[in-house]
Amino acid sequence: MLCFSQQNITWKDLAQVTFTEKYFEDYDDLFLYPEFLDPIKALEGKRITIKGYFLNIEPEEAIYVLSKGPMSSCFFCGVGGPETAMELNFNSKPPFKTDDIIAVTGRLQLNKDDVEHFNYILTNCTATVVK
Repeated sequence: MLCFSQQNITWKDLAQVTFTEKYFEDYDDLFLYPEFLDPIKALEGKRITIKGYFLNIEPEEAIYVLSKGPMSSCFFCGVGGPETAMELNFNSKPPFKTDDIIAVTGRLQLNKDDVEHFNYILTNCTATVVK
């Protein structure tokens, strides 16, 4: 019998990262470059569950984000750092609306170098609305 389990984590767990500015020639700009601490490195490739606010950024292009805060106070608005949001990759279009509070489960990928994507990425996501 197969047993699938995941580890529940919080935004406090994801804050175990430090950032330094790094120049990216392709953009001729500085970006925050993450250095993940050991507790976060240990989660890479694992199935995790985390609760947060669903942000429907570009549904036509399947760009969805989970945020520590609602859209009005998310990372994009200058509140918090990159560790307060994560990219979500669903296998099909999710039914959620912006600012729905959801619990999402997926496989955690840590991204240090690709500035086109978030530092935290969840793949093969499933999610439910938190009541």
